[in-house]
Amino acid sequence: MKNLRWILLLTAGLFGLLFYMMKSKSQTDKNPSPPKSPGEEWATFQIEEGLDIQLVASEPLVQDPVVISFDEDGRLWVVEMRGFMPDIDGKGENEPVGRINVLEDTDGDGIMDMSTIYLDSLIMPRALAVVKDGALVVENMALWWTRDLDGDLTADTKVLIDPDYAGSNLPEHSGNGLWRGMDNWYYNAKSNFRYRMADDQWIRDSTEYRGQWGISHDDYGRLIYNYNWSQLHGDLVPPNYLSRNKHHTPTTGIDHGLTVDRRIYPIRTNPAVNRGYIPGILDEQGRLMEFTSACAPFYYRSQTLPSRYYGNVFVCEPSGNLIKRNVVSAEGLYLTAEDPHPGVEFLASTDERFRPVFLASGPDGALYMADMYRGLVQHGAYISPYLREQTLSRNLVLPVNMGRIWRIVPKGWTPAKVKKLSAFSPEALARELFNENGWQRDMAQRLLVERGDPESQSFLRNAVSRGKDPYGRIHALWTLEGLGMLDTDLLFTTLSDPDPGVRATSLRLLEPFAAKETAVKNKLGQMLSEAWEDAPIEFVLQTALSAGVLETDYAHELLTGITTRYASIPLIRDAVLSSLENKEYAFLQNLLKLEDWKRFSPEKEIFLEMISTAVAKKGEPTELKRLLAALDVNKASFGWQQQAILTGMSMHGITKDHIPVTLDSAPGLLSQDDLNIDPRKLQALAVLFEWPGHEGQQWTSTKKHELIEEQFKQFGLGRQYYLSTCSGCHGTDGSGSNRMGPPLANSEWVIGDEKQLSLIILHGMEGPVEVGGKLYDEPEILPVMPAHSNLDDATIAAIMTYIRNEWGNDAGAVSRRNIALNRNTLQGRVYPWKAEELKKYILEDKRNLSSN
Repeated sequence: MKNLRWILLLTAGLFGLLFYMMKSKSQTDKNPSPPKSPGEEWATFQIEEGLDIQLVASEPLVQDPVVISFDEDGRLWVVEMRGFMPDIDGKGENEPVGRINVLEDTDGDGIMDMSTIYLDSLIMPRALAVVKDGALVVENMALWWTRDLDGDLTADTKVLIDPDYAGSNLPEHSGNGLWRGMDNWYYNAKSNFRYRMADDQWIRDSTEYRGQWGISHDDYGRLIYNYNWSQLHGDLVPPNYLSRNKHHTPTTGIDHGLTVDRRIYPIRTNPAVNRGYIPGILDEQGRLMEFTSACAPFYYRSQTLPSRYYGNVFVCEPSGNLIKRNVVSAEGLYLTAEDPHPGVEFLASTDERFRPVFLASGPDGALYMADMYRGLVQHGAYISPYLREQTLSRNLVLPVNMGRIWRIVPKGWTPAKVKKLSAFSPEALARELFNENGWQRDMAQRLLVERGDPESQSFLRNAVSRGKDPYGRIHALWTLEGLGMLDTDLLFTTLSDPDPGVRATSLRLLEPFAAKETAVKNKLGQMLSEAWEDAPIEFVLQTALSAGVLETDYAHELLTGITTRYASIPLIRDAVLSSLENKEYAFLQNLLKLEDWKRFSPEKEIFLEMISTAVAKKGEPTELKRLLAALDVNKASFGWQQQAILTGMSMHGITKDHIPVTLDSAPGLLSQDDLNIDPRKLQALAVLFEWPGHEGQQWTSTKKHELIEEQFKQFGLGRQYYLSTCSGCHGTDGSGSNRMGPPLANSEWVIGDEKQLSLIILHGMEGPVEVGGKLYDEPEILPVMPAHSNLDDATIAAIMTYIRNEWGNDAGAVSRRNIALNRNTLQGRVYPWKAEELKKYILEDKRNLSSN
């Protein structure tokens, strides 16, 4: 398959090159883009009104900057990836020419004028975290702990922490980040590892997989990241909660797409992009239309820029020579983002070599940017023939080893003297936890934790009790946690804090105490039982996540109430199930006894399916037998609850990875023809169980497109994703919903051309659409089905596999590789399809394929 991928890439590139050579000169920029001096580059910038961009450093003081980070005394640490693509083939990439450079402003004018090489002779360094007495550094794919023992800003020791940190030797797909979270763990992009110092040793822990290049967090510690094709994702819950229950796969909460908007607005032509030869990637002026290399999302938490920028997320797009600004809003438990000025970017340049690749803030609260400043930023492993020709013919390879660091500030802003936090007392640092600049708050927390000074405790407790700003109180709580100085008296007090974030943090921090002490566990259970009904939804969510640590009676009482009231919120459903590992069956039995749960609603049906799937996945024989017995009823008693349970059980049964449970006789359900049950669900039960005359693991498909074992797993997972993402518009049974979406059962749009369906999901669809001979139009359905391009390839493939093989549909499985190919081929499209337009495109695409 690897060879096939390269053949497809080469073939596409060759066709693209031919297309490019035939293209009119008006659609591309054949002119070279010679390197500019910093002053000349500055003149090419277009930035939002009222702001200014200032030069902080440039070559030769800094070269190929890819990561920047300020230390406690205002010195700027720079990761210089000087070995990246020395030529068009990347020869010399593994030479030890990279380094960590520390820049200083010795005269206070805001411009760096002194450089100290902290560490050199590095192979492709890619991540940095300034820590006590030195830095964590990633180079040559490994994580190292380096220390400066004599204070001269030069590393004296280099100790290997994790030889497998990066995971891949390809720069575009290797771990990076080392972002210090509010919970004192260091998190990473393109990785499922996190790290923390404990007893002077670095420990590694597993966590959810996140992002591609760059990571940051908001004021509550929620992690923010992205992918080159989707500009903004984030976590709606704290790390490692939703992945606790091995019997349940969450469908939301982690890797949440904040926006489906991928449109960008460069102010120059962008011919030197990898897929520039594909129609739709570039507009008629030759400008890139959407993100292809989104990276380094940065959540701005300072008041230095005007107040409208606080809480915005800025995203770099080096291929488009710009930075996108996103205004983030909270809608209940969900975060959304939007471009405040569609058509005009926050920062853009007419200089093709302007390559913003990293963003950071510093002691002054300004927004800092690393500009790699080079013509070629695509790694050699992925350069298409088209891009190779563009790069060579327009002299974009050289020069290398240039680079600039810029600072974005209000007009008229002048730098102030930097406060050296290293000289601050514990009391002064505790006050800095309430600084209006998020960088100061983060740094004060880090320094207090690293110092481990017992004197800090009284100042921090006072900060928690009397601090006016909730963000500062949260920082103070996590600082106490990092110091091991928390106690339950303080946490039970802050559990009633007026701010939902402080309350949720207190509840998280009480969990380890409750796990060890029965008295704490019971007190917490009682308090939560009395408080949750009147609590804000943010605290209700944390209650659902934390309930797993309580005694079973308290936990089930809480989770029952929360599920009954908030079952319509997918994130709440996932949170509840994450707290029920190994207790799913008992909880399900309790629900079925309640009057509220005898009345049908789509959200209750979804939850019963999900929890039944978890019971089946757990595979405990007694529980499965009892659940099966609950289905062995007559037609009059076989209602929506039984149907939901059967569907949930079948979602795991069809995966065929279960050890069959032995029954004394065949289930009566299999012989009740009058129940009108999908035959595949009954066959799934036949996989889950065995009885005299029948052995488990037997499957005979009644469909033309039989799904093999891995595809059955994909089908089951697709059902869960569908329920959380699509069923609100199309119904849990695929029959459509009035004023929302048309039916999917027996829809030619679903069971027809696979590529056609994937493009609908990736780009959306608008206007009237005919399904099964009936024309659907507003107000009967929504005027536009939104794009779901923020979903990853595997998720889209799973949803498509499910809907193409459910409700009588019979169209076979969908490969995630095909989704990736379709995404890449039409990555430039930013508008939803109209029905006739899409049909025409698919028809022409088939003709082109047949002629080739």
